[in-house]
Amino acid sequence: MMKKNIRIGCGAGFSGDRLEPALVLAEKGDLDYLVLECLAERTIALAQKRRLEDPTKGYDPLLERRIASLLPLLMKNNICLITNMGAANPVAAAQKIIEIATSQQVHIKVAAVTGDDVISGQAGNPDRAFHFANFLPFAGDDKIIHHEQHPISNEQVISANAYLGVEGILQALQSGAQVIVTGRVADPSLFLAPMIHEFGWSLNDYNLLGQGTVVGHLLECAGQVTGGYFADPVKKPVENLAELGHPFAEVSADGKAIISKVAGTGGLVNLQTAKEQLLYEVVDPHAYITPDVVADFTTVRLKETGKDQVQVSGGTGRQKLPTYKVSVGYKAFYLGEAEISYAGREAVSRARLAGDIIKQRLSSQVDELRIDQVGINATHRTSFADDTSVPYEVRLRVAGRSKAAAGAALVGEEVEALYTNGPAAGGGVRKYVTEVIGIVSVLTDRAEIFPTITILQS
Repeated sequence: MMKKNIRIGCGAGFSGDRLEPALVLAEKGDLDYLVLECLAERTIALAQKRRLEDPTKGYDPLLERRIASLLPLLMKNNICLITNMGAANPVAAAQKIIEIATSQQVHIKVAAVTGDDVISGQAGNPDRAFHFANFLPFAGDDKIIHHEQHPISNEQVISANAYLGVEGILQALQSGAQVIVTGRVADPSLFLAPMIHEFGWSLNDYNLLGQGTVVGHLLECAGQVTGGYFADPVKKPVENLAELGHPFAEVSADGKAIISKVAGTGGLVNLQTAKEQLLYEVVDPHAYITPDVVADFTTVRLKETGKDQVQVSGGTGRQKLPTYKVSVGYKAFYLGEAEISYAGREAVSRARLAGDIIKQRLSSQVDELRIDQVGINATHRTSFADDTSVPYEVRLRVAGRSKAAAGAALVGEEVEALYTNGPAAGGGVRKYVTEVIGIVSVLTDRAEIFPTITILQS
């Protein structure tokens, strides 16, 4: 029998999100489903890198802590968990969840959704191959696959993952799995799948899919719609951000929903927070492209219906595209970074002189050099401050990129040398070398992608 209403909560909006809000939702949110959205373009590339180093890894680093604390509440309140914490290795993630459940003496069915890895073979397979010529160029954002100035070789590629839709999750829901762990699935699809499953929506009813996608998009960044990223202490004050509550949606079979949060938690839900999140990362509101539907956000209607309650209605859609977006991670370069502080009279002048010295010594040694005075010009690359106000202290940051780690390390060496080589009174040097993973996007024929599920039980 189809349900008339379901309640879906979002307990995490990115990999490093807080753990507590999900526990509050699971305990007090009266949920049917809890979603943990913990994956982004760069995080899956980094996860694939970890998997290449250790085939038993590649899932989200916080998976064990999140699952260990959540599992008792999920079982107690009969909540189905859907998460993309599987990252580059959903099967290993499912195995780890079973291990945790066994240690807690919990009987559970876990489904791992795979099929998003478009590189032939599995990660760690020496025969794995990726050829850009087999894919279509992607022009939906600024991540163009083969920029003429920075061509990418196949040898640099470490990951290539398609943005799957609801199909694999639907298979997992039909299996009766209580925890569903995926790899790269489009963010709104994590929320749309349980709506389709519970309400019996057709995969060809694009208006309903469009409405469900709107709800998923509003929820997917968790604390953003409850006032976190929205907050400004002067213009947009939000109470009790230290205990920010994450959102849930009460969704009805006709696609309408109420966005809210658990009573007593910090933050707020109102028209402003909902509108900001609705437009977040949306290039074309007439055509928000997902693997399930091309949604039209211009037909959405928002209405405050009570304290921390916003009703969402409207939203339409049209047929999904014949392609999947594929996020490709590659070894881009090594980044050398270093910082040094100057304080007291003429601090800014001394920092500027230090920057000039570094520029003379490093411009020919690294591929690209950036020198910032933090607090003056580091964010917008210019200063909007009143020229009559001179900071008493300033932090100089130097960054340079190189194809080799040794080249990047020169940045830190030169900044550290400023201690005694002038200008006067520099201190607090920190230096780092990081291998940077780049991200580009391509398109692939969706007929070439086959989502599958693996069922495990404790």
